[in-house]
Amino acid sequence: MIRIPLLAVARDSDFPPVERALAEPDGLLAAGGDLSPERLLAAYRRGIFPWFSDGEPILWWSPAQRTVFDTAAMHVPRRLARWLRGCDWTIRSDTAFGDVMRACAAPRAKQHGTWITTEMLDAYERLHALGHAHSVEAWADDRLVGGIYGVAVGRMFYGESMFSAETNGSKVALLGLARALHGWGFPLLDAQVASDHLFTLGAFELPRADFCSRVAELAAADVAASAWTDRTLPQPHELAAER
Repeated sequence: MIRIPLLAVARDSDFPPVERALAEPDGLLAAGGDLSPERLLAAYRRGIFPWFSDGEPILWWSPAQRTVFDTAAMHVPRRLARWLRGCDWTIRSDTAFGDVMRACAAPRAKQHGTWITTEMLDAYERLHALGHAHSVEAWADDRLVGGIYGVAVGRMFYGESMFSAETNGSKVALLGLARALHGWGFPLLDAQVASDHLFTLGAFELPRADFCSRVAELAAADVAASAWTDRTLPQPHELAAER
């Protein structure tokens, strides 16, 4: 039987120390609580994120290895770079946050259900309205073809999910986000858990202790929450060259 702390539904946003997370399943730390903005932000500041399915309690995680990007060292494969040079899409931010989340929640091949539940949608749209959660979108004229969303705390960005409606849609959004974050003084982009796809773009793993140490420093930076609608983002042809 798995035994983990059960959080109360209250204003108290305390979590157990991340060192107490289970080895199996990797990173499971606590259950329960709520998805209020206060608790979500408190979780992110500690290197913790929620991940659960319909019918489950809210589950909180901090894996032993954290997949991240150095925003100054994204890798653009040669074939993708050639494609980007001729891409006429537009990259925007915070113009379709809810649409990006719902696209990320849509069923995918070989995947049963989604962890982006109605409860999660509502919670992150509240964070977005408060200026903490953001989306970066790839547009072909007026059609949304890819996107990524996540949470900014201080100078730390936590990527949550991304989607593609066209080939390379999520890659354009991710690379555009990373290039913009680097220019805005965000050195690290959290991708949570490993995948071969992420590693092809430059992702690497940090041990939990190292990740949480970086988070404590970056999340404490004094950066006001705000909408990103009017921020200047790089466009696809500008992403072709590695930095």
